[in-house]
Amino acid sequence: MTAAKKPATRRKPAPPEPAKCPDCDGQGEITEAVKVGVRKGRITDDRQSGLCLTCWGTGEAPSD
Repeated sequence: MTAAKKPATRRKPAPPEPAKCPDCDGQGEITEAVKVGVRKGRITDDRQSGLCLTCWGTGEAPSD
């Protein structure tokens, strides 16, 4: 006598991955050039990282 087969269960499709933020490419941080001087704002070779203001550091594209 053979064992009865269980009915196949349906799986929910995986939710789509959220789109990456276009400004930070999904990393949540951006780098900016450092400016020196009050009037002319001369740009130096140095870089600083900061929080992406578009996605607030999540790396996901805003829904609006």
